[in-house]
Amino acid sequence: MTPRTVLTIAGSDSGAGAGIQADLKTFAALGAYGTSVLTAVTAQSTRGVDAVLPLPPQTVRDQMDSVLGD
Repeated sequence: MTPRTVLTIAGSDSGAGAGIQADLKTFAALGAYGTSVLTAVTAQSTRGVDAVLPLPPQTVRDQMDSVLGD
């Protein structure tokens, strides 16, 4: 059986407790194939967020176009 493909649109959490990383782990645990569109890159740990770099809207759109066009 082919796993369902699901999409998450979120920021990246370098500590892997939230955001894209947590979503992809959840998808895998549920047997789904996860795809992602990043909205921001963060520098963070379990203690907090140290920096956030939002991605330009066009970059987010480009990722969406690529993933949804596949």
